[in-house]
Amino acid sequence: MAHDVADRDLLRTPLTDAHERLGARMVGFGGWLMPVQYAGIIAEHNAVRSAVGVFDLSHMGEVEVRGAGALATLQRVMTNDVSRIGDGRALYSPMCLPSGGIVDDVIVYRRAADRYLVIPNAANISKDVEWLREHATAGAVVEDVSPDTALIAVQGPSSPAVLRSPAASRIHDMAAFSFLEDVDIGGVRAMVSRTGYTGETGFELYCAAGDASRLWDVALSAAEDAGGMAVGLGARDTLRLEARLSLYGSDIDETTTPLEAGLAWTVALDRGDFVGRSALLKQRDEGVRCRLVGLTMDGRGIARAGYEVYRGDAEIGRVTSGAPSPSLGVNIALAYVDIEHARIGRTVEVQVRRKRHAAAVTRTPFYRARTAL
Repeated sequence: MAHDVADRDLLRTPLTDAHERLGARMVGFGGWLMPVQYAGIIAEHNAVRSAVGVFDLSHMGEVEVRGAGALATLQRVMTNDVSRIGDGRALYSPMCLPSGGIVDDVIVYRRAADRYLVIPNAANISKDVEWLREHATAGAVVEDVSPDTALIAVQGPSSPAVLRSPAASRIHDMAAFSFLEDVDIGGVRAMVSRTGYTGETGFELYCAAGDASRLWDVALSAAEDAGGMAVGLGARDTLRLEARLSLYGSDIDETTTPLEAGLAWTVALDRGDFVGRSALLKQRDEGVRCRLVGLTMDGRGIARAGYEVYRGDAEIGRVTSGAPSPSLGVNIALAYVDIEHARIGRTVEVQVRRKRHAAAVTRTPFYRARTAL
């Protein structure tokens, strides 16, 4: 085990000891001490694509919104239409500022008509709780249950088979963005969600923080029997990039809107008012000035976050995420570019240190699994 940061002020998940026993390289991420890799990023990435990987995501937040005003509160702050999901279903949605900038992107689970679970990004937990409370309607209670909750993801084409044995439920038949409550997995009661951040078939398992070590051991043992392994944040990033899943703080933030970020499908402008709707309506009608696009590099240049994108002598954008793609054998990136250069096939250049490298605007996702969410 190696620590790359002075970690005394970093938060720890209930599984930190397990990661250290596995020899994980630990780093600071979003205020948490987290495993970036165990066996190596490429090996872990390929395990998820070919078999299965197990992730500790207990740094993510869990916020209950309940009571008679719960739905009205969520409809007020979410850009997507929470009213269209029933019990046992989940929904992805941004929350926006009045300007249209993205406060966070979250998953909303409907447990009952008056009871929901919202999953914020790790660095945004406090901000999101405050935002939800600020906009709560009468009869709504917002409670941060993150300290009491652990989250473990099991992702990859073999994940249904891996969980079939320890789970006393027909979880392999679950539809995407559905979930089951109180599932017995190797003696641990968990909420099992058919969601993930890898572009593969997968599940996310929510349990009491005190049960996390047992659930981790059960899931990892079953995964290893199927040729899988523990997976850290490094491979999680390359997996989500190949699947064109945005990372808050890199690809989206309070200065970008869902329409610019290619998330128009999450914005229900025809369902009534919500925070940011006026700004997004105006942007839809007038047109966006830039868009988040995929780039495939022509050659060995690696586009990293912050690198400038050019067309001729004109700077037309900036990279937000970039890395070599283990699945495709090419270097890929996401970048905001001026809208006139956002069409598929447009050739551009990325300034990589002192040299410009050719790239092309590419259809995304870069990688599409045969059986995915």
